[in-house]
Amino acid sequence: MAEKYKPQQIEKKWQQKWDDDKLYETKDDDPSPKYYALTMFPYTSGDLHIGHWYNNIPIDVYARYKRMNGYNVLHPMGFDAFGLPAENAAIRHGIHPFKWTMEGIDKMRRQLKSTGAMYDWSREIITCLPEYYKWTQWFFLKLYEAGLAYRGKAPVNWCPNCKTVLANEQVVGEGVCERCETPVTRRDLEQWFFRITKYAEELLDFSGIDWPERIKIMQQNWIGKSQGTEISFGLDHPGVEEKEIRVFTTRPDTVFGVTFMVLAPEHPLVAKLTVPEKKAEVEAYINKTHRQSEIERLSTEKEKDGVFIGAYCTNRLNGTKVPIWIADYVLLSYGTGAVMAVPAHDERDFAFAKKYNLPIPVVIAPSEWDGKELEEAYIEPGTMVNSGRFNGLPSEKGIEAVSEYLEEKEWGQRTVRYKIRDWLISRQRYWGAPIPMVYCEKCGLVPVPEQDLPVLLPEDAEFKPTGESPLKYHEQFVNTTCPRCGAVAKRETDTMDTFVCSSWYYLRYCSPHEAAAAFDDEKVKLWCPVNFYTGGAEHAVMHLLYVRFFAKAIRDMGLIDFGEPFLKLFNQGTIICDHRKMSKSRGNVVNPDDYVKELGADVVRTYLMFIGPWDQGGEWDDSGISGIHRWMNRIWNLAMQEYRATGNSGDDEIIRLTHQTIKKVTEDIERLHFNTMVAALMEFTNYLGKVKETDNVSTAAWDNSINTLLLLLAPTAPHLAEELWAKKGKKYSVHHQDWPRWDEKLVTRDVFTLVVQVNGKLRGRLTAPVAITEDEAKKLAVQLDKVKPFVEGKQVAKVIYVPGKLVNIVVR
Repeated sequence: MAEKYKPQQIEKKWQQKWDDDKLYETKDDDPSPKYYALTMFPYTSGDLHIGHWYNNIPIDVYARYKRMNGYNVLHPMGFDAFGLPAENAAIRHGIHPFKWTMEGIDKMRRQLKSTGAMYDWSREIITCLPEYYKWTQWFFLKLYEAGLAYRGKAPVNWCPNCKTVLANEQVVGEGVCERCETPVTRRDLEQWFFRITKYAEELLDFSGIDWPERIKIMQQNWIGKSQGTEISFGLDHPGVEEKEIRVFTTRPDTVFGVTFMVLAPEHPLVAKLTVPEKKAEVEAYINKTHRQSEIERLSTEKEKDGVFIGAYCTNRLNGTKVPIWIADYVLLSYGTGAVMAVPAHDERDFAFAKKYNLPIPVVIAPSEWDGKELEEAYIEPGTMVNSGRFNGLPSEKGIEAVSEYLEEKEWGQRTVRYKIRDWLISRQRYWGAPIPMVYCEKCGLVPVPEQDLPVLLPEDAEFKPTGESPLKYHEQFVNTTCPRCGAVAKRETDTMDTFVCSSWYYLRYCSPHEAAAAFDDEKVKLWCPVNFYTGGAEHAVMHLLYVRFFAKAIRDMGLIDFGEPFLKLFNQGTIICDHRKMSKSRGNVVNPDDYVKELGADVVRTYLMFIGPWDQGGEWDDSGISGIHRWMNRIWNLAMQEYRATGNSGDDEIIRLTHQTIKKVTEDIERLHFNTMVAALMEFTNYLGKVKETDNVSTAAWDNSINTLLLLLAPTAPHLAEELWAKKGKKYSVHHQDWPRWDEKLVTRDVFTLVVQVNGKLRGRLTAPVAITEDEAKKLAVQLDKVKPFVEGKQVAKVIYVPGKLVNIVVR
């Protein structure tokens, strides 16, 4: 009786042997061409879900394919181990976050190994271990030395539930915390920032990298480059030193239409300019603003409101007094924190002016304007009117003309602004890399000397979610001596955003056990930048932006010689179930472990390849994965059952189809079209099954085709391919074999089947040479015996020829 396919036994056996043989450990001294394939390392949630599989397995297939094509492939794995979820879990369950995290890592490591991926586990990194975060702290010091890390007071997003500061990118939807969906409020705190804005212009340049267009657009929109003009409005207020308010605008052509000025409620001039009788109203409005998130303040659905502070500035171009208001839709952190309001030509200003009965003079006239009041803001190009010397000028030219005039008068200048703000890295939580800075009353801010790194997290810190770091209450941690003068000092108690840890992890994989440096220079030069990186598009304006900034910053320090970390990026789609996104509350979460136990990892891997285009995802269907299991059994039986040739008349066809399959599978993998790659292998398997029934090919041709099938299958179903390769007595390991090559001459057919239709209905087929002309094809079609009865005695209206496919004879 033939031996049965038992994936559970096979997979455990080969995973153990691969591990024992160190089959996937990458050698730096291998002379083969290098290829670095990396997937975003998982956060240590303690469970590997189907989304992880869908991110990880296709790139593993590609990495295996590159290895069989002669590349020395680096394909490592590690764990993003710091962060708020671990600390919150520790608080909920009364356990230390280190324990919770490491237990989660142990489980996830087992799960990752069960996938059969070719990870080099000797290079594993875990970001919460001191040997890693020592170097995260070292990078902080380097950024501080370069003037790219600084401390400043700024309004921050505050989650009252998580009791921590959130980066702008972590405020989602209608102004809620991305983790707990609590409405986010605002606070002013001293924070640590990285000066990402210094690289705003370079971050807009994607030349030399192959990234999805949507990611590039998302980053460009987030950076938000605007070319415009900064304009000075005169200020003469008793007791106030400042003599101007500067605004940034992309429409200087509308400056004659300014009827009010709007300051951000947080603007430092507000307190100085507010008249006494307006003070209470202004303070109440400011307090209300502080309870809102930025998303709420900027919402287009929210009715705009504000308060007149009782002061005025002067429009230098026409000498008019302009009332100064505050409104929550103006942010101190963007532009100058002041906005010139031109209600006739801005929809938001128009609504505001209507609400408070402010003037709405037209200064850009539509082509057929009759001089009447506008019913809505006119924001298109037009002709400048009520604009002094610029009357009659087309508004597009007016932008340049007014800018030139402002520069000539020294009342303004053309400039570029960016919407992006500096990266807030401070977190008032325990479970993160401590910021290596000390506060000394005598010396001020003092960096911890490099030789004193790492600044270790104390293991016995209290967990008090009060909005202040638990480290603040740990006296042994906080109290220290100044590295510069030796006086009593205090440590910084904020920890770093976990995105700092993931901004350099790809470098650490090159030399993960290097004790004397963050990475070995020569090994980074050998492997980096990463050739192929995969992960979710949701990281577009967080990790994927931060990691690019980090590379450019440390390149400018001379630490690396490249500015883009990932040459190619791919974002996987989403696996859904029951036509909906998976969630525990809906009860439609697919647990891959269950399917691995029942059907084997190779079946799960292959089904995920087949479920749909990788960048789109697809619907999980148990009948679909069962179909893959049946196919795997067919492959097993084809390879295991004895073949007895009764002839060789089918040799030419099996050789041709084998070479066609090699070409199709190869080209599909190169294009990352894994679903059609699997379909091609299925089609080839079905063909081999029919050949097996007729036994009309030679044993040599049959064996060659089966061996080719196993090689082509090896990246997708590594365990099955390894087992059958061994069963056939071939040299270990199938994953060390060369990828099959096709012969273009054998791929090309000399003849093809020409379909013949009459009035669109199939009436016959004939074998025709590939080089047949249109006239020859039409002539043969009409003469076909099966076709003659349908055309004789009738008028042939036209004959349609589709080269290489069919002839359709249209008769009346």
